[in-house]
Amino acid sequence: MQYLYNSGGDWIAFKIGPYLYNIDANWIGWFPWNDEHAVQVNGKYLGSIHQNNRFYKLSNFPYRGYPGYPGYPGYPGYPGYPGYAGYSSKPWNAIDYTPEQLQKIKS
Repeated sequence: MQYLYNSGGDWIAFKIGPYLYNIDANWIGWFPWNDEHAVQVNGKYLGSIHQNNRFYKLSNFPYRGYPGYPGYPGYPGYPGYPGYAGYSSKPWNAIDYTPEQLQKIKS
């Protein structure tokens, strides 16, 4: 499991394998290209992992084509609470997510 944070150090999501979940353990996206870029279940770009544990939406992310549908991953279980990660600067073209914004995304 990989915990993901915004630039303010707030825990906003976690990753298990190719799947991305919000802090309520709801499936919100996946990593179809086996890199740091995630899409929503419908194929729309969601965000990218930076510095191994920061998750931001890049404002100029290029369209990479429809990635397909991965299949429902099932419930991952309770992720625990990883705590506060501390402040980190974000890339100039990045937009922060709050936990509440990712909780509104539906699978």
